[in-house]
Amino acid sequence: MTLEQDILARRTFAIISHPDAGKTTITEKLLLFGGAIRDAGTVKGKKSGKFATSDWMEIEKQRGISVTSSVMQFDYSDCRVNILDTPGHQDFSEDTYRTLMAVDSAVMVVDAAKGIEAQTLKLFKVCKMRGIPIFTFINKLDRQGKEPLELIEELEEVLGINAYPMNWPIGMGKEFLGIYDRYNKRIEQFRVEEGDRYLPLDEEGHLAIDNDMKKTSYYSQAIDDIELLNEAGNAYSEDKIARGELTPVFFGSALTNFGVQTFLDTYLKFAPIPQPRITEDEQFIDPVEHGEFSGFIFKIQANMNPAHRDRIAFVRIVSGKFERGMNMTLSRTGKSFKVTQSTQFLADDRETVNEAVAGDIIGLYDTGTYQIGDTVVGGKKTFNFEKLPQFTPEIFMKVSAKNVMKGKQFQKGVLQLVQEGAIQYFKTMHTEEVILGAVGQLQFEVFQHRMINEYNVEVIMQPIGSKIARWIENEEDVKDSMHSQRSMLVKDRFDNKVFLFENEFAMRWFSEKNENIQLYSLL
Repeated sequence: MTLEQDILARRTFAIISHPDAGKTTITEKLLLFGGAIRDAGTVKGKKSGKFATSDWMEIEKQRGISVTSSVMQFDYSDCRVNILDTPGHQDFSEDTYRTLMAVDSAVMVVDAAKGIEAQTLKLFKVCKMRGIPIFTFINKLDRQGKEPLELIEELEEVLGINAYPMNWPIGMGKEFLGIYDRYNKRIEQFRVEEGDRYLPLDEEGHLAIDNDMKKTSYYSQAIDDIELLNEAGNAYSEDKIARGELTPVFFGSALTNFGVQTFLDTYLKFAPIPQPRITEDEQFIDPVEHGEFSGFIFKIQANMNPAHRDRIAFVRIVSGKFERGMNMTLSRTGKSFKVTQSTQFLADDRETVNEAVAGDIIGLYDTGTYQIGDTVVGGKKTFNFEKLPQFTPEIFMKVSAKNVMKGKQFQKGVLQLVQEGAIQYFKTMHTEEVILGAVGQLQFEVFQHRMINEYNVEVIMQPIGSKIARWIENEEDVKDSMHSQRSMLVKDRFDNKVFLFENEFAMRWFSEKNENIQLYSLL
């Protein structure tokens, strides 16, 4: 296989949703079809001790939620599939936003009973802003939910995107009989053995054979709905799907493994191949034509292997081919190094990767060299890909070690967890007390849990409340006298000065008094 064929076989996508829509469950089923796992773990099975493959962190197993993005890779139907399972909880949306920068399409999972929820809307907007093609899987059809037409209408009105149902439910909940597959022109029956599961349709789109389903009102209703969709619904357009203007919609039930394989087979036919990425100076790096290896780091994870206390930098390969042992240059520092340790993923299960191509996600072992957003290149010419999003923290805590004798472990743990990008590190100007900033409270709970379990350090966390963090463009004009209770002057982990304002009024008052100080926020 040529390098170009290798690259064109890649499909890299993120799964996004509101918490509890079934995102991790559908990921497990996709891994089953890819032969990557023999038995799907489930976030519902906490009592049985069986956990989802993508939820590898101890706190995820205890709570049954995803709090960090996972990467999983498998081969299916002549494609190499890279799935990135993202946290659904809004407190971890920054991790999800950065993950979306590393994929070529997104699969949005929607709970049929709840429809479009707040976090789904938030993540969808990011996809739309970046023109990422979106495929929708409406889940939990085996439970009573909203009417299918209502769900499609909600999808279009709330998200502002056209929808094309690739299949359509026949019944719902206890009366769920199966799906009418518009694309494959067949009916797939629910809870029927594989050999008898599919029923053919005639030229008019009706069941071609006599079957008990044909006599039900649910079948009649589905046929009426299909006729309405054919006459008044959106036209199918591959171009609009590729531009993120039309979302193909699939109905199914991930928990009962119904409709998932149909979705996967169809998705892989229309999912985009690895796409070009833009550099800071607005050059497009094409996966094939650029020739040389290039990639960017979108995530750093500490302690995936508790026995080795390692850190892994997740790299999205943008162009060319990676080979273990190759020389690589970190664009930010200009330093070159030989890559001898590299890995590919199945959540926390990793194996050494010797070769990978554009579209793949690989892990590089990190000793503190990398930062989120770093560009790595294989050629002599360095450049930087566009910056990844970083959020301005909103709530803050003073943090210290409960046992002062564990100061060294405390500093190590804090700096390594901060490097992952979910929490931000600050210190007071003169006393150098540690202050952590986050977007949501759950991030602090995860931090505290991981400090105890991964670094054996109990921490004291003292809330200092909500603050408005602003960085300073002209630091040389800042004086110590500008520090006050209402405008706390601190430094971030790169020693940049930052003001933490008590509220909007305090920030406006400061700006009026110090017109020469130019403030800015992150995203």
